[in-house]
Amino acid sequence: MGINKAVFKCSSQRISQVPKDDLRDIAFIGRSNVGKSSLINMLTGNRSLAKVSGTPGKTKLINHFLIDDSWYLVDLPGYGYARVSKSERGEFSKLITDYVLRCEKMHYLFVLIDSRLEPQRIDLRFIEMLGREGIPFGIIFTKADKLSAAKRNRNIALFRSTLAEQWEELPTMLLSSSEKGIGRDEILAHIAQCLEEC
Repeated sequence: MGINKAVFKCSSQRISQVPKDDLRDIAFIGRSNVGKSSLINMLTGNRSLAKVSGTPGKTKLINHFLIDDSWYLVDLPGYGYARVSKSERGEFSKLITDYVLRCEKMHYLFVLIDSRLEPQRIDLRFIEMLGREGIPFGIIFTKADKLSAAKRNRNIALFRSTLAEQWEELPTMLLSSSEKGIGRDEILAHIAQCLEEC
């Protein structure tokens, strides 16, 4: 699948504000500064579509991007960033959980994981919640170009084995690098497959 047109549709502070139509949402989430905006720009071929910031926690709203007039790519706020206030963290958490657990438009969720890191408790807890609630999701390991293949593969293997302690069947796992374009075709192919499935 290719993407020919991607346009910003709207930002929402709560799920009651998300677009009221029948188009499905493919959403992206992860820890703050995991590279969500960069990945979205890489997938759409538009470097300025999603605002990229060096400051973690910059995305504070649910951002909908209309793709080829047929589905939405959704940029969700990052979770787990300590430098925002506790009240803000609570708002992010409620906004995220409301959308992920209650928004009927959400068709599939990609959880972004920094491939440079060993399994992080906050990621594991979030994934555990998805499993408990029956949310369809896959995992994208980001920043694949930032470390050696051996180190990256070790981290991913450790993540897989950690998940396997609780999961009978592991979710789809993909590898990406926004700078090098790694994983673009595989991620778009998986999205196409998800959209075909009712």
